[in-house]
Amino acid sequence: MRALILASGLVAGLFALSGPARADACGDLIDRVVAGTQATLVKRTADFAELKASDGIGMTLACGQLSAVGVQFRGTPLPEAYFPLFGRAGHATTGIAADVIAAAGQKAREAAVTTRHSNVDAGNALVTCSLSNSSGSPVTACAVIDKDDSR
Repeated sequence: MRALILASGLVAGLFALSGPARADACGDLIDRVVAGTQATLVKRTADFAELKASDGIGMTLACGQLSAVGVQFRGTPLPEAYFPLFGRAGHATTGIAADVIAAAGQKAREAAVTTRHSNVDAGNALVTCSLSNSSGSPVTACAVIDKDDSR
C-alpha cells in the first residue's frame, strides 16, 4: 500500500513538474493578426511570419522583444483596403486603436511620396512607410513597430 501511495505521489509530481504546454507567444500573435485581418498564413518560422491578405496585399510579422507588422503592396493605386488592413494589423500587435494606426500610416505614406521614407510616432508604436520601385512597379511598404512589449 505504501509503495502505491509513493508511486502515485511520484506520478503526480511528474505531472506537476511538466505543467501546461509552453506558450507560443509568436503563434499567439500570428493568431491575433490573422483574426484581425482575415489574412492567410503563408510561411512561419520561430519568430517571423509571412501572410497574404486580400487585394494582393502582403504582410510580414516579426515576433520578438519588439514586435513589428509590415504591409506591402506592389502597384498603383493602393487598394482601398490597404490602410484599414494596416490599422487592424497594427492594432492586433500593439493594442493601439486601428483608426489611429491607419491615420498614422496615411500620414507617413503621404510624406514618403517626396522623401521616399517617413516615420510617424503613434504613442507606443512607430509607424513607418517607404516607397520604392521594383521592376518598374511602385512598392508601398508600411510597418508598425512596437516600442514597448512590456505591456
